[in-house]
Amino acid sequence: QLQLVESGGGLVQPGGSLTLSCAASGFTLDYYTVGWFRQAPGKEREGVSCISSITNYADSVKGRFTISRDNAKKTVILQMNSLKSEDTAVYYCAAYWRPSPGFCTFTRERYTFWGQGAEVSVSS
Repeated sequence: QLQLVESGGGLVQPGGSLTLSCAASGFTLDYYTVGWFRQAPGKEREGVSCISSITNYADSVKGRFTISRDNAKKTVILQMNSLKSEDTAVYYCAAYWRPSPGFCTFTRERYTFWGQGAEVSVSS
């Protein structure tokens, strides 16, 4: 069964850091574009960051979040620093097949696989 699994969510104080991981089950992420999305209560799901041959970030997280591939562990990492209360949401990783280099998109309809989500809560 092909699926994505997120890990690393939790509760953190404002200004703190968390690391989210996205792992694939049943396939590898080598030729996939991977995106991180989040959905806060009462809001639409929004793109946070994505990685193909380059990376892309939402303006709200630029300079604070970093997306990367851990090839040894075959995962995609979202390092979140300087967290704010407005970062509180359920975070989802998603992927779509893209064997050639290029930009990645935050268009949700492009993504074929989705994880179940990981809760991130930023509160004092």
